[in-house]
Amino acid sequence: MTAGETHQAIEATFRIERARLIAGLARLVRSVDLAEDLAQDALVVALSEWPKTGVPTNPGAWLMAAAKRRGIDTFRRDKMLDRKHAEIARTLDETRDRAVEAIEAAVDDDLGDELLGLIFTACHPILSPDARAALTLRVVGGLSTDEIARAFLSSEATIAQRIVRAKKAIAKAGLTFEVPRGAERAARLPSVLEVIYLIFNEGYAATAGDDLVRPDLCLEAQRLGRILAGLMPKDAPENAEVLGLLALMEIQASRLRTRTGPDGAFIPITDQDRARWDQLLIRRGLDALARAEALGGDGPYVLQAALAACHARARRAADTDWPRIAALYDRLRAVAPSPVVDLNRAIAHSMAFGPEAGLRLVDEIADADALRHYAPLPAARGDFLFRAGRLAEARSEFESAATLTRNGRERAFLLSRADACNGRH
Repeated sequence: MTAGETHQAIEATFRIERARLIAGLARLVRSVDLAEDLAQDALVVALSEWPKTGVPTNPGAWLMAAAKRRGIDTFRRDKMLDRKHAEIARTLDETRDRAVEAIEAAVDDDLGDELLGLIFTACHPILSPDARAALTLRVVGGLSTDEIARAFLSSEATIAQRIVRAKKAIAKAGLTFEVPRGAERAARLPSVLEVIYLIFNEGYAATAGDDLVRPDLCLEAQRLGRILAGLMPKDAPENAEVLGLLALMEIQASRLRTRTGPDGAFIPITDQDRARWDQLLIRRGLDALARAEALGGDGPYVLQAALAACHARARRAADTDWPRIAALYDRLRAVAPSPVVDLNRAIAHSMAFGPEAGLRLVDEIADADALRHYAPLPAARGDFLFRAGRLAEARSEFESAATLTRNGRERAFLLSRADACNGRH
């Protein structure tokens, strides 16, 4: 293997092992910052050693051992002699004089638990949703600060500040980087799912900018969802919502490449080329949904996945079971009431029972504060009015929606619908 190939192997290994490495180290040293530094130090050592010795049989264990040795040196150099650090140093010191092969054989077998602990810590409710998302993408996803900033159309400095504040908050709270158990785990899980879905949604329907979708963010959220589903206890009742979210993301992602045209313009689901939907992702999503329902899942993510499945199973837009979708939204409204759910319910009812049914429901929520500046509300009302033949009113609603969106592609789509109101008689 050439030096260049060895370096590529090292970088690929580090990308794969990074989250687990940081998770194991954070659990030992009780600091995300220090865990990241130690992981980076291990990479530097590997870049120096592996070109001479070759890639180890178990590179993840080698990196962990190198990081632990660096941790011991750090504790000793800084003379951290309080009891906690002494205990950590003793734990780390057990591996110091072993041969690398022995360390590889004795690698921690609970890394999955440690990674899950890191996810729960990064998504802790003491942090704001934005901070949770940034920290999760940084320490679990391995994205750079610049990549996160570009994904959320924010400045690198702003994202860096969020991450720093999040780490400080975690340190101040004395969180243990361990998986909560029982009722506490169930109570914390919604925060974890919220963060992962926030990341996915920002990729699926960008809130601002010139691109309607950002597939890389969707892929990252799907990867996090798969990790979480793989690490959660299989028969735990709360795992139903984990599987529900995974199913929802897989099915929604199956349509990503058909949501925009060659010019980047938005294509609504009723006009998409369903032959181009990713059938592998649909099968994965339907399988996860079946597992969620087998656990008795009837929570918000399971219900939303069931809604997405209605679209996935329809070979043609005309085959969509809109009455079932309307009924599922009725159920979702009872389980997780919100103005956005009410709006989507109105859309479903308009498709199932006619535009006048949608207008009646949307008029009931028109004054909701949460939707006052929400572009989809006038956009939906415009669609109902258009289908009801009330074109002048529809045009006004589409133009209003266009002024509210911050996404350039969505604005162009809404203005095109406003223009279409002139051509229909």
